[in-house]
Amino acid sequence: MTRVKRGTISIKRRRNVLKQTKGYRFGRSTKEKSAKQAIQKAGTHAFADRKKKKRVFRALWQIKINAALRPLGFSYSKFIGALKKKDIEIDRKILAELAEKRPEIFEKIVENVK
Repeated sequence: MTRVKRGTISIKRRRNVLKQTKGYRFGRSTKEKSAKQAIQKAGTHAFADRKKKKRVFRALWQIKINAALRPLGFSYSKFIGALKKKDIEIDRKILAELAEKRPEIFEKIVENVK
């Protein structure tokens, strides 16, 4: 029977794991076992934070819209309610961008809703 050398695949796997943990501190970047655990935990946080990012941005848009509405004599909740009654479908992301970068257009939308 011919001789089979088995090191290459396991070394490759180990290298890939350690490559993923580059920049981690202490043994998490050099020891295979703790590196694997670190990758697992980082992946869990990454997944959860991708969901959290959406919540954070929505809250930011609401704050921006509300800040732009106050000088015009409107509150955020009344404005959104009025938008829904008038069947104007502009999402919060666009409204926040208009309020920040194009206040004249945002004012026209507010006048339209009043």
